[in-house]
Amino acid sequence: MLKQFSLVFFVLFACYVGVNSRELKHITKELEVNAPAYEAWELYRNLGLINIIVPKLPNVQSTQVLKGDGGVGTVAKTTFVPDEAGNSSYTEEFIVIDDKKRVKAAKALEGDCLAFGCSVLIVEFDIKEKSQNSCIIKSIISYAVKKEFEAKDPKPTVAVEAITQASKEYLERNN
Repeated sequence: MLKQFSLVFFVLFACYVGVNSRELKHITKELEVNAPAYEAWELYRNLGLINIIVPKLPNVQSTQVLKGDGGVGTVAKTTFVPDEAGNSSYTEEFIVIDDKKRVKAAKALEGDCLAFGCSVLIVEFDIKEKSQNSCIIKSIISYAVKKEFEAKDPKPTVAVEAITQASKEYLERNN
């Protein structure tokens, strides 16, 4: 059911932003966490990642909520030490927060691969209950490359793996 929801969400969203869903590429990772799914969801659903986890990453200089209170429509900006590609910030808007399915998705507004050849970048987190005291954090990065940049094959550099690993450590330390 969750896979169907994700597929339907991405197809509809791709249509909304004018991208053929077949053009979207996906990078998916899963990480098991020894903490209840409801606790992980509380961290992910609001501003927990922005306020607690992201600032602890080594290359992050600051995080700031530009608009909203953590719900759908919230816009957040992360500023970091510029990388080799010259990226110094990443701005995203929360587009889906589903408490029942424990799914959160954000669309990149600027930065990351949008600065060097991608037309769309969406980051989704799914929190799946594994047992009463453990869960799986699934991250899905979906992106589309502009035709003129296809030969270069740009890939997102969003620190999703570092974020989920830092989340795991935080949740397991506080559980």
